[in-house]
Amino acid sequence: MHQEIATFIQYLKSERNASPHTLEAYSRDLEQFAAFVKAEIDPSLTIHDLTHLHIRRYLAAIHKELSKSSAGRKLAAIRSLCRFLLRRGIIAKNPAELVSTPKKEKKLPYHLDVDEITALVEAPKEPDDLSARDRAILETLYSSGLRVSELTGLNVGGVDLANGSVKVMGKGGKERVVPLGSKAQAALADYLELRGVTGLEAPLFINHRGGRLTRRSVGRVVERYMRYLITMKQVSPHTLRHTFATHLLEGGADLRAIQEMLGHASLSTTQKYTHVSIDRLLEVYDKAHPKAKG
Repeated sequence: MHQEIATFIQYLKSERNASPHTLEAYSRDLEQFAAFVKAEIDPSLTIHDLTHLHIRRYLAAIHKELSKSSAGRKLAAIRSLCRFLLRRGIIAKNPAELVSTPKKEKKLPYHLDVDEITALVEAPKEPDDLSARDRAILETLYSSGLRVSELTGLNVGGVDLANGSVKVMGKGGKERVVPLGSKAQAALADYLELRGVTGLEAPLFINHRGGRLTRRSVGRVVERYMRYLITMKQVSPHTLRHTFATHLLEGGADLRAIQEMLGHASLSTTQKYTHVSIDRLLEVYDKAHPKAKG
């Protein structure tokens, strides 16, 4: 199957303009599947002999080691490969059509409470460039709910401190403007003043060598200041995005407005943030229901 996989990856790269991250993920998932077929099913089996039973056997083998979402991602890669090969006439039938997607576990996103997020974003206190950069990163993530890829893709010209907004390029190349809170504006202004940057096309957040900060580096920034939190929650840069959305919703923000700020294509994606504490539910009930008291 290696030749067919290589042809498919080249198609994604040249004709679909897939990102390096997508190409790496598809290639890794498909090669793992091919290795399983060779080692566990039949080393002589070709793509023409592949059936839905082979794919189901693979999913059964990995389900104990991986989450349902990860298994679903690997199945999606196999389906994409099979659809591509069917369109090209390389195979006569799509064996993945009869394989259902594993149902994902419904997990509520982790979020920090107000005291926890305050302790985190205010943790960088040293009067130097690195601390100023880290404070600006944390404030921006919480203030605007950006994805890490959106944050690292920001240029200096994308930030409008005068109007309190930031222009980001989201998934699918969709541009949107997101509000920027006063704390984040102040942190960004301090960082840019210390850095002394002037070019609008320059990366907003850089490493010590002057290059654009990576997603992994942003993750390390969050980890660096985790010691200031007294919590057992798993905290990552994406946790700040969850916290942003949850706090907006608890503050009374409209779900559609939150959808726009997060850059979600579907409202159903935003609805996972409708989890609220029982205290909040009881508070709303007490205020709204005519029979709540007495």
